[in-house]
Amino acid sequence: MNTRSLLTGLRFVDSFFPSGGYAYSSGLEAAVQGGAVKTSDDLARFVTESLTAGIGEREAVAVGMAHRAFISGILEPAMTADHELDAMKLGYEGRMASRQMGRQVIRLAAEQNDRSLLIEDYQAAVEADETPGHIAVAMGLTLAAAGWSKTDSIAAFLYQVATGYVAAAMKLIPVGQREGQRLLDGWLEVIERVSRQAAEPCAMRSWSPVQDIYAMRHSRLESRLFRS
Repeated sequence: MNTRSLLTGLRFVDSFFPSGGYAYSSGLEAAVQGGAVKTSDDLARFVTESLTAGIGEREAVAVGMAHRAFISGILEPAMTADHELDAMKLGYEGRMASRQMGRQVIRLAAEQNDRSLLIEDYQAAVEADETPGHIAVAMGLTLAAAGWSKTDSIAAFLYQVATGYVAAAMKLIPVGQREGQRLLDGWLEVIERVSRQAAEPCAMRSWSPVQDIYAMRHSRLESRLFRS
């Protein structure tokens, strides 16, 4: 990967990117209030399960499918992944959060990448409500357009998910920045392994009942800091 490709893609996975991700906890807030996550060790297990059996077999695969679609120049597989992902995301809040963040990514990608008709076509389909526009699909297409490899694109997406969990946890439980960095370091091997697996052609699947249940409970919390 050359330096320009690296920097172009990094803008979309950086916390500074205006996707609105800071407003979502992906069910973590409900898990904290429900007593499932009280310490950093609890958080480590919660996120590891999500990265392996949940997001790692669902969104991570969708990133890879979208990346392959861009490389092939055929948009249909990416849109198929988008619709499958929409059906598999059980919680309404999480589903809508993913759509909102994906739309932000693809709008800016289409605006700033005037050499990719496929990106423009996907963005037009999203705006016309012909496809949901989930962030995993948007990121797969965008990072492929930036020149990133499939495995690196998936890893970057998963790392962004992990940092999002840590950022939310710092507002919900006694976890500081140094502890957050320790947690991220512990997840790197998981992210690397899951990224390699998801990069191979495979069907999306998901088994993360604990995370899904807490994500669905979030809307019924009496007090909330996050939107999901």
